[in-house]
Amino acid sequence: MTRVGAAVVDITPPPGGAMAGFAARQDAARGGHDALSARALVVDDTAFVSVDVIGIDAVFSARIRRLCPLPDGNVTIAATHTHGGPVSMPGRLSVAADPAYLQALERGVLLAIEQAAGAREPARLYAGCGAEPGFATNRRHADGPVDRGVPVMRFDRMDGSTIAHLVSYACHPVVLGADNLLWTGDYPHFARRALEEACPGSVAVFATGCAGDVNTGHSAAASLSAGYQADRTYARAMTIGEGVAQSALAAEMVAVSGPIGCAEAFADLRFESRESGTADELARAWRAASRSPGDIHHIWADWAGRQMGRDLEPMQARCTALSWGGVLILSLPGEIFARTALELRQSLGRDGPDHVIAYADDNPGYIPPLGEYAVGGYEVDEAHRFYGMGASIAPGVAEALSSAAQRAAEIAAKPAAADCTIKKSPT
Repeated sequence: MTRVGAAVVDITPPPGGAMAGFAARQDAARGGHDALSARALVVDDTAFVSVDVIGIDAVFSARIRRLCPLPDGNVTIAATHTHGGPVSMPGRLSVAADPAYLQALERGVLLAIEQAAGAREPARLYAGCGAEPGFATNRRHADGPVDRGVPVMRFDRMDGSTIAHLVSYACHPVVLGADNLLWTGDYPHFARRALEEACPGSVAVFATGCAGDVNTGHSAAASLSAGYQADRTYARAMTIGEGVAQSALAAEMVAVSGPIGCAEAFADLRFESRESGTADELARAWRAASRSPGDIHHIWADWAGRQMGRDLEPMQARCTALSWGGVLILSLPGEIFARTALELRQSLGRDGPDHVIAYADDNPGYIPPLGEYAVGGYEVDEAHRFYGMGASIAPGVAEALSSAAQRAAEIAAKPAAADCTIKKSPT
């Protein structure tokens, strides 16, 4: 009998902290609109954890997995990628992270896993895929690819009441713009709230799919302004979140059963410089173009002097697969594009309600598929400067990660390894 537990831990920072996600936003958070959270879903001795931050880095993920009460290879930690959260990755996104908050974040994620593991009880598993609610748009190409639909799993107690939902949707949680100065989970908050209201006493876990090039209809350039934008409001975020939740709740669900498996596989993150000019030349040009401290050209000039062309050694990237009753939850690091998810689904040859998740266990920035390098643009040529990486992710990395995720999926679909046992919590 499969045993399932879920838990929610508040990770909201106090007012006054630096916010992550928009270079145009210079002011600190004034308070909170809704609570940020770490949400853990533990199925037997495997776990998926969703965290309301823009990203976590590989060091943070590895430390959490080492300290938590589950085998570290069995745990996936994914950021929702809300742009209404705090700075959560040291050395990235052009703003210093608060060490005290990073410690609090670590405690919160660990506590969520521990509480969910301690709450496990016999459960029945159900899965389905809700209809595409129509909010996701490819922001780089008119009629470009989107990983459509709302995959959903429901975990019920033996008495029929609901323990938890796992819902994913491939759309950037960036409805709120740079003018927002309140902590918020963005539209995933409203999706979770609607799911929990529909099933009182349950926990809703939201995971963001491969949305590197997908949002609710605005261009990447629109986020370079801190001015008010009429289509980027809390009312709009609520409409989208509740629409995603209704799609999940309306999905035709079927009972699933079978082994609970997990696997991880690795690929190298490689880098390639696409800048035209030396660091000194570019820094001078961007300083001359800057009109105010903290504007885009000021950030780029600082990056050129501090980071351009440095630390370009390949980084190991982790991809994971959880197989819960035959349903796959595949997770990749960074800002993965929709095409990569679609090609991964095709390579697996599966028609079921599998989840393909991004922003998991690390977030080094955008990881475009091969065809996007000739197009260029923000995600390919510029975003690495905001992320604090020395150069763009190299062509071919997205395809290597997809292959790693496929390898993990093939292993996870087999019965769990004999050494998958529960660790004792650290004292």
